[in-house]
Amino acid sequence: MKINNLTKNVVATTGAVAFAMTMTAGVANAADKKQEKCFGIVAKGQNDCGTSAHSCAGQAKVDNHPEEWVYVPAGLCERIAGGKKKK
Repeated sequence: MKINNLTKNVVATTGAVAFAMTMTAGVANAADKKQEKCFGIVAKGQNDCGTSAHSCAGQAKVDNHPEEWVYVPAGLCERIAGGKKKK
């Protein structure tokens, strides 16, 4: 019985460490690529940060509000219908 519980703990710990390492690698890769804020293209609830109406990500109330923005790869915003680099 103790061996079974030990095995479960080792597997759970290994999984948690692997997940944390994967998430850290994803953040590092995103930071390496040049990003820019793109206004006016955000779907409801998918904004990256605050505006004059709220202070947190994920709080956009409507689609395509001109104040809401999301990070996109540099150069992509101008190619998206309705996308603007400044509000």
